[in-house]
Amino acid sequence: QAVAGAREKKLLKRFRVTPVSPVFVLGVKLSMYIVYCIVSLVTLAAAALLWGVRLRGSLLAFLGSWALTMLSTLSIGMLVGGVAKDSKQASVIASILYFPMLIFSGTTLPIEVMPPVMQQIVSFFPLTQGITMMKNTFWGINMGNVLLPICVMAGVTALCTILAVRFFRWE
Repeated sequence: QAVAGAREKKLLKRFRVTPVSPVFVLGVKLSMYIVYCIVSLVTLAAAALLWGVRLRGSLLAFLGSWALTMLSTLSIGMLVGGVAKDSKQASVIASILYFPMLIFSGTTLPIEVMPPVMQQIVSFFPLTQGITMMKNTFWGINMGNVLLPICVMAGVTALCTILAVRFFRWE
């Protein structure tokens, strides 16, 4: 939405005549959202201090899964913001993409209660892979082969980033 909002306010039109590239514009917006996401880690640290929440697994593995999850979901937002005409359209597209992921990724509805076919479909959501990885690394559960979750999230990140830059619109 941030990119679409800047386009709506004609800020991107002004940037177009400067040496600023779409990669730079998207990178700056992404950096802002990464800072926002770090608040979730601060919240987790506060929970650890205040209520004794303990990470049972590897801190490095948890932070890696957190970073991959964050980048893959934010890259979808970059793509939406890069191609949407305005912030209203960006909101609608983002809602259509994100709400099914939130509901079916295991954050609100346990994956285990879904029919097997549905479980296979939602396994390709980057958020499903990310939530599963973060949960398992937090609890110290051996994930076995992490190639699928890493490939899904890295693939979504790469694809959405490439498409966001390719179809970026200044106006």
